Amino acid sequence: MQYHDIFARSFGQNDRKRLGYGALVNCLVITCCLCVVFKSYFSPPYVYIETKERTLFCNTTKRRSDTCHMTGDIRIHGTSSTIFVRTLNSMNSTWTIKPYARKGDNGAMQNITSYTIKTTHKETMPKCTKTHNIPAVVFSVGGYSGNHFHSFSDTIIPLYATTRKFNREARFLMANKNPLWTSKFQQVLTKLSKYDTIDIDHENDVHCFPSMIIGLEKHDHKELNTDSMTDFTKFLRASYSLKRSKAIKLTNGSTNKPRLLIVSRKRTRVFTNVGDVVNAARAMGFEVIVTEMSANLNQISQLVNSCDVMMGVHGAGLTNMVFMPENGVFIQVVPLGKMEWMAKTFYGDPAKGMGLSYLEYKVSKEESSLTHQYPANHLVFEDPYSIQRKGWEAYRSMYMDRQDVKLDVVRFKETLSKALELLR
Repeated sequence: MQYHDIFARSFGQNDRKRLGYGALVNCLVITCCLCVVFKSYFSPPYVYIETKERTLFCNTTKRRSDTCHMTGDIRIHGTSSTIFVRTLNSMNSTWTIKPYARKGDNGAMQNITSYTIKTTHKETMPKCTKTHNIPAVVFSVGGYSGNHFHSFSDTIIPLYATTRKFNREARFLMANKNPLWTSKFQQVLTKLSKYDTIDIDHENDVHCFPSMIIGLEKHDHKELNTDSMTDFTKFLRASYSLKRSKAIKLTNGSTNKPRLLIVSRKRTRVFTNVGDVVNAARAMGFEVIVTEMSANLNQISQLVNSCDVMMGVHGAGLTNMVFMPENGVFIQVVPLGKMEWMAKTFYGDPAKGMGLSYLEYKVSKEESSLTHQYPANHLVFEDPYSIQRKGWEAYRSMYMDRQDVKLDVVRFKETLSKALELLR
């Protein structure tokens, strides 16, 4: 018997009513008292302070990102990770924010620099040592930014969405700066800001700005997404001087061959019979290129943009579909492991948002290398969710690190045929 059943049977109906009303009043009184006592210990979901020529607005209601927008007298001291906002109010306030769009993911957020935002009076503001007359944008490239997919989904696309309106007239203050990341995406950073990026974590100067945004807003339930992904891909094509805006249009009697890019992998989720796939595709009329994705985006963007169809096993390298011409065809090969949701969320839906046609090829048990490692009735085949319940590391180890794919060429040719039809 549950506690509330015992409680109910201890009183008559009228007694329960009176007790219920009394309890409700008492709860309200206690709640109000607690709110007064603990008000200063909790950050509200919205912070909005406005005086003449000064505004501070922080939004912490988003599932994936916290952001603050502020105007007026804004000063930042990098090495102490503190932002000072001048206020005319008598009460000083403090908030903290981590400027990386993967809130709620402890693995991603644990090493992100935490910034303290303080509203204070002019007398207690630190003295400016460097003054700027343009807006500042504070964001982190820590977390999962070493992964190509997360670089775009967590940082590059939100940064584009946040700063495009400034027409390159904004200064980027980068937290958790990684020289390799900065070099890799320099072409994009240059197209979003004409000014050198500041490694804010190591700045002992007090930089003063007329306005500032800290944090990049990301869609709560979508990846590789912004209001218009076709505008974003156009921006990328301009950033990397890519020639093709549209994929080939096949017509009767056309002698031009559509170009098929097969994204290969060397360590995990390898196509073990890629030669057979290449021969079959060529026999169907494709010009075929096989390559592994590299970190040189100048080269990769040119290659991907030159192709009409791109295919590969689920993995971060597929993110380079952002460079494909519109109306191209993107084929995702989905391995065993019940990863349909990841395939759809990470690449399937985003591909459609970029103006691409999307095809999904689900690997059968016979096409997976796991059949050579485990008996046919093993849980790895019969109940992938049992592996998933052990946590991400166990799941990744099983289905993403140990699994290669040997495509059934006859069956896969049906997918290639669909791709040709979509190019007509």
